[in-house]
Amino acid sequence: MRTEWRSIGIPPEASLREAMAAVDRGRFGIALVVDADGRLLGTVTDGDLRRALLRGVALDARADQVMNRAFVAVRQEVTNPDVLELMRAHSVKQIPVLDAEGRMAGLYFLPDLAEPSTRPNWAVIMAGGEGRRLHPLTAETPKPMLPVRDRPLLENTVALLVKHGFRTLFISVGYRAEQIEKHFGDGRRFGCQITYLREERPLGTGGALSLLPERPSAPLVVLNGDLLTDLDLSALMDYHAKAGCAATQCVREYVLQVPFGVVRCEEGRVIETEEKPLQRLLINAGIYVISPQLLSLVPANQGLTMPDLLGLARHEGFDVAAFPIREQWIDIGRPDDYEWVCNNWATEKDE
Repeated sequence: MRTEWRSIGIPPEASLREAMAAVDRGRFGIALVVDADGRLLGTVTDGDLRRALLRGVALDARADQVMNRAFVAVRQEVTNPDVLELMRAHSVKQIPVLDAEGRMAGLYFLPDLAEPSTRPNWAVIMAGGEGRRLHPLTAETPKPMLPVRDRPLLENTVALLVKHGFRTLFISVGYRAEQIEKHFGDGRRFGCQITYLREERPLGTGGALSLLPERPSAPLVVLNGDLLTDLDLSALMDYHAKAGCAATQCVREYVLQVPFGVVRCEEGRVIETEEKPLQRLLINAGIYVISPQLLSLVPANQGLTMPDLLGLARHEGFDVAAFPIREQWIDIGRPDDYEWVCNNWATEKDE
């Protein structure tokens, strides 16, 4: 049990932004909403925050508007095996410890109680594209092999997957495939097993899934190979499991400011003029979790994008959940993107 919990404690009037900071600061995936006497009023988990963002809850909203009041907690005399069983029964990774008056006394955190486990889930990284928009940088080098922080972009993605327990990785390759295969080999040097899905012709971000040797037994993570992110993949997998959907698509908020006054009319009459309004859109982040049954929708050796695959899934009656990314994320599609990453990513990560 961890007795130092105050770094993740926040008052009920704290903002959602402050709750996010507490979750990130503690690295436990939770913030504790407590009163002035240390009594636990509710919890705010990483998942609670992401669901609030999807609902459009403002970052300056109070934390007690989104907190979970029906939290699971234990008393100080409980044993570690009982806590572990309770975590598994409720599918949680954190359980607060309360004294007889309901005041915080500590926090149980799953990694402290259980040995790190290898995930049964496979991961597929789509790295077969030519990266034409990045020419001339990609004239001799595939985009996933462009250096970022003194190692290839793709190596950052592999390291992120391994960090979160993924050990069986597949990389779809096409353009300059030999450079990727030579660098990563069978993956042992990076703490995983890597198998290559070789595209004889471009199959798109979804079509390459038809090259998998067999259908996996657990949900599959699919990532574009031109991304750089520190996304909490463990939180993503938990979110997908709790959503109960056939697929989960990661999304990112994109804010666009209209440079003009926008006029709203009804029946030829001006109702309102809004000066330079902001439009908040959710864009595709190029990271997905799909259940094994969706692979039956992927045609053999035919081009297919992941958005098209999810469209087919919805047409067949499958539900697709949205997972908002609030961590660092960038799609390196243009020379300006790559230049920004080279000049800024290391600085941000080291702050």
